[in-house]
Amino acid sequence: MADAGFVDGMTPYLREGLGAHGERVLDSEGVPLVSGPAEVGRRMLRATHQRGDERGRQALAEAVADAVAEPGNEDALGALRQVIRKALSKDPGLEGELAALLPRGTASVAVASGERSIAAGGDIGVAITGDGHGPVRP
Repeated sequence: MADAGFVDGMTPYLREGLGAHGERVLDSEGVPLVSGPAEVGRRMLRATHQRGDERGRQALAEAVADAVAEPGNEDALGALRQVIRKALSKDPGLEGELAALLPRGTASVAVASGERSIAAGGDIGVAITGDGHGPVRP
């Protein structure tokens, strides 16, 4: 399967694209261009759709329809991400194409939740939580 972090990072773009275009997000003609994350999401979904086989395209179309029908349903959006993961595992070149659609210079988002949680947007080296730890020396 494809890297879950990469596909999960697509979520805001997918959500925006679905919200702006609905089921027409996969259409190649007659869909007005929009700016920002919605257009990135539309392009990601179109690229995934175009590169898939017939079975993959059908699965993607069904997942898009489900996510559009229930915009607040995280399970439907998760099912869409799962279809994308399968498409990426079948076509390794697709990940590079999708990554190229992401805006350059976007900051990564890290979320920490709970006592002593750590959020890092990049490689921070060693991170230790808990009591009684001093600085880590290499």
